[in-house]
Amino acid sequence: MSDHYDLIIRNGTLIDGVRTPRYAGDVGIKDGRIAKLGKLDGARADSEIDAGGKIVAPGFIDSHTHDDRMLTLAPEMTPKLSQGVTTVIAGNCGISLAPLVHAEPPSPLDLIDDGNAYHFKSFAEFMQARDAVPAAINAAFLVGHTTLRVAAMDNLERAATPAETARMAQMSEEAMTAGAIGLSTGTYYPPAAAASTEEIIAVAKPLARHGGRYVTHMRHEDEEIIPAMEEAFRIGREAGVPVIISHHKVVGKANFGRSVETLALLQKAQAMQPVCIDCYPYVASSTMLRADRIASASRIIVTWSKPLPQYTGRDLVDVAKEMGVSQEEAVARLRPAGGIYFSMEEADVQRILKFEDTMVGSDGLPHDIKPHPRLWGTFPRVLGHYARDVGLFPLETAVYKMTGLTAEKFGLENRGRLAPGCFADITIFDAATIGDAATFTEPTAQAHGIETVIVGGVPAWHAGKATGARTGKVLRGGR
Repeated sequence: MSDHYDLIIRNGTLIDGVRTPRYAGDVGIKDGRIAKLGKLDGARADSEIDAGGKIVAPGFIDSHTHDDRMLTLAPEMTPKLSQGVTTVIAGNCGISLAPLVHAEPPSPLDLIDDGNAYHFKSFAEFMQARDAVPAAINAAFLVGHTTLRVAAMDNLERAATPAETARMAQMSEEAMTAGAIGLSTGTYYPPAAAASTEEIIAVAKPLARHGGRYVTHMRHEDEEIIPAMEEAFRIGREAGVPVIISHHKVVGKANFGRSVETLALLQKAQAMQPVCIDCYPYVASSTMLRADRIASASRIIVTWSKPLPQYTGRDLVDVAKEMGVSQEEAVARLRPAGGIYFSMEEADVQRILKFEDTMVGSDGLPHDIKPHPRLWGTFPRVLGHYARDVGLFPLETAVYKMTGLTAEKFGLENRGRLAPGCFADITIFDAATIGDAATFTEPTAQAHGIETVIVGGVPAWHAGKATGARTGKVLRGGR
């Protein structure tokens, strides 16, 4: 009697997510998991997909997102699904929606706020709300240190008192118990800049009991990047947890080329403790609009402005000229607002992306009116531009950086690989045509070359559009 499956993907070229050389084969899926790999000529299935001439890979895992609210607001998750992403890590840069009740949270918490987003008294309540509205893709969540500071402190311009630190550590423990996969910090931003290293260590200590990670948008990515990295390593060591440095980069012309130095320091640290990084494949970053970052950027684009939305999508220098004021004054008038900063060198981006333990993360801001193109184009850009066209690494390595490596570093069980028993999160793409279409002018253009995306054994994306399936799960503790 022949084997029977829910779905068979036939005639594909399989890339398994752990850098095994690609090979021809079929994939048999049953009960939401991969049941068998190889030639399934005699097998039958309820439905089949012909992947002839295409790559069959694990679904991509976005290691760095701010999709916390988008997962409920737009659960079809088109920006991610359309580029082959089946799982996102949210709650980065110290920014999580819980535990906090606040009508007007300070920047950068407003990057994911609509005036009513921060209403969760506990992390458990937040996770339950995400369960209640299934999304098209899976999601795992970090708890944000900045969110904890806003919840616990009456003055963010100082280090926390022992009592406040203890309260944040308690909330960190509660979040981990509720299923958070780690703690994120954003000491780069004003609400957390005054936090002492000791404060962060104390808030991070509950992570070790739950197998959590310390994920950080460091204090500095410019001239002071080395002490910022050393602080991150110290926090990880003293809390007894792995460290993940978010969107690693060196910014400002004076620091171009310093990725040689930072990656050497990273390798040195890896000999003593678990450390890795993620990055996005662009020379421009995007975050809240800040006057103190003008000097480090060759160009700044306004991505949104609450008081002056008519300037969205415009270059800051042109906005300032039109207003008849300095760029610094223009920023003051535009805020709260967001901006794209062209402040990196291509050689550094490539060197960091090529580094052995670099994961791929979009760091997209889904609520920006005119977002950075990384929101829609990150993963096809790595596969098409950097792997195929530039030849930065083999396609197997590119896939590994967005699947198996990420699942391993974040402790996502049975994901990121094509192997029997793993969840059937699978992306089928055309290696010859895969590529990003989103640009800084047209940032929401849909990527090309993604044929089919399967989440939990069910096709969620096919032939250029969503199927309507919402089989994504909330991954508590990575499970």
